[in-house]
Amino acid sequence: MSPKKVAILISGGGSNMVSLAKSMLDGAEGEHPGRPCLVLSNVPSAGGLMKAGDMGIATEVVDHRDFKGDREAFEKKLISVIDQYEPDVIAMAGFMRILTPTFISHYAGKMLNIHPSLLPKYKGLHTHQRAIEAGDEEAGCSVHEVTAELDGGPILGQARVTILPNDTADDLAARVLVKEHLLYPLVLKRFLSGEKDLITL
Repeated sequence: MSPKKVAILISGGGSNMVSLAKSMLDGAEGEHPGRPCLVLSNVPSAGGLMKAGDMGIATEVVDHRDFKGDREAFEKKLISVIDQYEPDVIAMAGFMRILTPTFISHYAGKMLNIHPSLLPKYKGLHTHQRAIEAGDEEAGCSVHEVTAELDGGPILGQARVTILPNDTADDLAARVLVKEHLLYPLVLKRFLSGEKDLITL
């Protein structure tokens, strides 16, 4: 059976993209149910584009600034570029644009995202600082299916990290990122195989 095609969307350095791509590309052909078919960024200077190119993955840029706030036109272009690659799954890996229900419904049931909190806690931004300020003992990350509700789709995997007494948001973010790089590839592999039950690390 031919591997399923995965498009990965990024806005920055692409560390989660690299962990996803390596998990699919390392090992013998056929060991993994997926193959990266595209890395797309909305930022032309995103460091992850060069990393993807070095791994032999096709790259595309759709710069949101070219659309001057016209989100509908931006997303139409996004869809037209992505659909040329016929992906089975879209993996959001630090793609820093909020997507409309129109885009999300086009890929309904095919989109994953990783979020740096233990959802449903701390949807949106500044998750690590918010966890520290709340006095939480644990933080972490969640991989979820993307729905029209921001950071609100079914949770497929979570990894937990202990918050230490003198942690800054940056300290905590660095430790959570290590877990993100373990969790996201694991959930993607299971998702491509049709497994959607929650796993925890």
